[in-house]
Amino acid sequence: MRLHDHLPSGNGYKVRLLMAQLGIPFERIEYDITEGETRTPEFLENVNANGRIPVLETETGEFLPESNAILFYLAEGTPFLPDDRFDRAQALRWMFFEQYNHEPNIAVARAWLHVFHTEMTEERLGALEVKQKLGYDALGVMEEHLEGRLFFVGGRYSVADVALYAYTHVADEGGFDLEGFPAVSAWLERVSSQPGYIPITQG
Repeated sequence: MRLHDHLPSGNGYKVRLLMAQLGIPFERIEYDITEGETRTPEFLENVNANGRIPVLETETGEFLPESNAILFYLAEGTPFLPDDRFDRAQALRWMFFEQYNHEPNIAVARAWLHVFHTEMTEERLGALEVKQKLGYDALGVMEEHLEGRLFFVGGRYSVADVALYAYTHVADEGGFDLEGFPAVSAWLERVSSQPGYIPITQG
């Protein structure tokens, strides 16, 4: 398999983390998104018409974009995807939450401040304040859910945890302080102690 990726990307990291924990060998192809390498005609035609990474290139030459779709694909038939029908739906619930409520705020704030080093104009600072407020709201939802729970779904580590861990554990790079989220902080430590764990800096 091949993973079309950008190393600082939390969305790419989710896939790398799960593949490492499943022991799946893969070739990683790096793109510099700051230089528009995922917006070239070749990339748009051959890899992902939406111009984004990560994209998983399967052994049969099929291309699968969208990080959480890739997680679901890789986790099929493994302990990372619950057997119970309702728990599987719960895993999807948290993966949708991650992409709709969590990633657009926490990851975007991190991208502006840490990845792209965006010039923080007065207008952008106002937008950042909104992103951080909504990001803290998402962290609050996670904190409430994790109180009294070890993991997000079914009492065990799953793709839901992988999806949410990626950007949460580097939230400080987007200006977020997790000191007021003890359940989230304890969960982060549990995830980082899982077998096969790799850091976001490892390709």
